[in-house]
Amino acid sequence: MNKFVGAISILAAGALSALTGCVVRGGFVYHSRPLVVERPAEVVVTEAPPPPQREIIVEAPGPNYVWVPGYWTWHGHWFWAGGSWVVRPHPRAAWETGHWARHGHHYRWIPGHWR
Repeated sequence: MNKFVGAISILAAGALSALTGCVVRGGFVYHSRPLVVERPAEVVVTEAPPPPQREIIVEAPGPNYVWVPGYWTWHGHWFWAGGSWVVRPHPRAAWETGHWARHGHHYRWIPGHWR
């Protein structure tokens, strides 16, 4: 990645953090508020998602953070939504990762949630 693209990525992440309560450190985004899972309209596609991408997981920014891994999302084509550290909603909360479940000839998104 050239320096210009890297700088643009960090600037975009910084702009996003200003709007969402995130913190950007060293090019990585950390969520400073608990992740709120909204229930969007059901997403069903006919194309299988690609294999998960490898992610570099850096040290947690604090003891109350948990890693929420990235996942493939569908926007007319597959798009990787990278993982991030998020604050647990309570000390014993565990993140149940979302996944694409096969149903016949389709794949349905099952969102992640706290348990």
